[in-house]
Amino acid sequence: MRIVFSLLFLCSGLAVLAQDYDFPDFRQKKDNFSHINDKDIRSDVSTFCLAGVDESVGKPSLPTVPVVDYGPNFMKYADDHIQVIIKTGVFLAAKHKLMQQEGHLLRIDGKPYYGGVYGQPPHTTIESIIVVVDKDTVPIPTAAYFDLYDPKFSYNENGATRSRNGVFLSNDKHTFYIYMLNIDNKGTEYTWVIRDKQYLRRVVDYGFLN
Repeated sequence: MRIVFSLLFLCSGLAVLAQDYDFPDFRQKKDNFSHINDKDIRSDVSTFCLAGVDESVGKPSLPTVPVVDYGPNFMKYADDHIQVIIKTGVFLAAKHKLMQQEGHLLRIDGKPYYGGVYGQPPHTTIESIIVVVDKDTVPIPTAAYFDLYDPKFSYNENGATRSRNGVFLSNDKHTFYIYMLNIDNKGTEYTWVIRDKQYLRRVVDYGFLN
């Protein structure tokens, strides 16, 4: 599989779009790209996330950590200093408390959820994110991904398998970004920010594709 990290313009009118539903939407926007206040992080994230594409003009791409292994439910990135393994699992509705209204799923385990088709149960979960820098394990709290569903490792384009996911290295050498993109159902993207061997924050955007 050839891994493609460059952002592709999927439509000429790419923009963050409001979602219109005939049922409540409890998803919050506090983790959106538009709410990033740190100028350096915002600048870096804009180079690879679709929600920040308007701010990426003229900026060079960030260096990346290569993919060294992958499968249906995992992807592994590694270089001489960084190792990242993302694993997914199957969403089992019977193991969760589902809040529904007139057949629409609104909350999972009492929390808003992101990914897949909003209002419908997701299919997959993020089971774990393992990060090792040099010989130190960087703990990624469950709260960073427990409400993020239906991650995608790859997609098919003209018969070829592609991926826009990646681990991107900041030029300051102190920060890197773990990124996942799902282009289905108007798009969902997740970014986790690691700085100086500590998990810093996440960035979550959705509904940005026409």
